[in-house]
Amino acid sequence: MAEYFPLLILFGIGAGLSGGFVLLSHFVGPKKPTPEKMTPYECGVDPIGVPRERFSIKFYLIAMLFILFDIEVVFLYPWARLFNEFKAAGMGGLLFAEMAVFLGVLGLGLVYVWKRGALEWEEGVNS
Repeated sequence: MAEYFPLLILFGIGAGLSGGFVLLSHFVGPKKPTPEKMTPYECGVDPIGVPRERFSIKFYLIAMLFILFDIEVVFLYPWARLFNEFKAAGMGGLLFAEMAVFLGVLGLGLVYVWKRGALEWEEGVNS
């Protein structure tokens, strides 16, 4: 149990700082709300348009695909770093075959979404 004590201290410090910052913003924050103070702040520019405008579903689909293929790169890096060690241990062929299957499945997924038109983005169309 003693090896978890530093982790418990870290979580305690994190919770204490988070709560302290929330309380500090409550006590130091604006006390007299005016319409000008309550408007959204967008980099010093007055907001343009309605903030409740709907995004196209294509936006979310492309974002999810980006995350999927970004995670692929996260798995590729440790594999590439350890490949020589596994090759020296006689497991290089198996490890290479497993990665080829992994990349093949992701490649097929990419071809599928490409053929379905999920990666086509039309400017100005909000459907």
